Amino acid sequence: MAAVRNTDGRRRPSLAQLRAFVAVAEHLHFRDAAAAIGMSQPALSGAVSALEEALGVTLVERTTRKVLLSPAGQRLAVRARAVLESVGALMEEAEAVRAPFTGTLRLGVIPTVAPYLLPSVLRLVHDRYPALDLQVHEEQTAGLLDGLTNGRLDLLLIAVPTGMPGLLELPLFDEDFVLVTPLGHPLGGHTDIPRGVLRDLDLLLLDEGHCLRDQALDICREAGRADAPASTTAAGLSTLVQLVAGGLGVTLLPHTAVRVEAGRSDQLRTGRFAAPAPSRRIGLAMRAGAVRGVEYQELAVALREALRPLPVRVLGD
Repeated sequence: MAAVRNTDGRRRPSLAQLRAFVAVAEHLHFRDAAAAIGMSQPALSGAVSALEEALGVTLVERTTRKVLLSPAGQRLAVRARAVLESVGALMEEAEAVRAPFTGTLRLGVIPTVAPYLLPSVLRLVHDRYPALDLQVHEEQTAGLLDGLTNGRLDLLLIAVPTGMPGLLELPLFDEDFVLVTPLGHPLGGHTDIPRGVLRDLDLLLLDEGHCLRDQALDICREAGRADAPASTTAAGLSTLVQLVAGGLGVTLLPHTAVRVEAGRSDQLRTGRFAAPAPSRRIGLAMRAGAVRGVEYQELAVALREALRPLPVRVLGD
């Protein structure tokens, strides 16, 4: 029960001493105060005396009939209560951190995933993890990776593999790319389009910085295309499909985006590539050794199940 010494040799109060003093301040009776906090009366009296010695002030005035707070005791009782309340809040917060799927989760999502997967993600979190405070940040891949490595973000929902060291990736699903054409285009509606046609099409792409642009360029190179696609680009998929509807070219959409984006205009057709179709892989990415890594792996399992209704090939089965 003795006070702990600081590095400069001065003694400082212990929590047990503060707890004893606050109990005395509330009950103004040593026996009642001792009973309230489960201490013996001598131990409580000794704790208050030790606190007075550590602080160098008299906190209580003892008489044969009752206990009174000194002027200093009245002032310091307020501070002591505040200290104990803060310690209690600290313990509650630590308990919340220890409990799985509580507290804040800062999730980064790429723009070509967010509008199409977030409804399923948010519904899963709401139903299964109601105590989790999910905060969503939509950014391009480079910003998300930077945010993850510097601690601004906790978890990413992005195209994988990222090729970035120090990350652990949890693949969720593969999805095919779909060719979106203007109404009347000869490839519209076909289900066995060879990749080789990409060598000669006016392919519209997203702006620099979108991983979907890089994926589309890789597909074109695999198809044997040496020159750059059309110079017209768009900041988002919604604009991209409107450019296609206007007859400026064709584009590639991930299958999860087709229902939303291709449904915006009656001037669009879609076509499917012959197997194996060009595709991308979407997964979760976290820092290797993340404290909440086990939670994130459990979340990945739950997400795979929640995403089954989408036009994707769920991984990990």
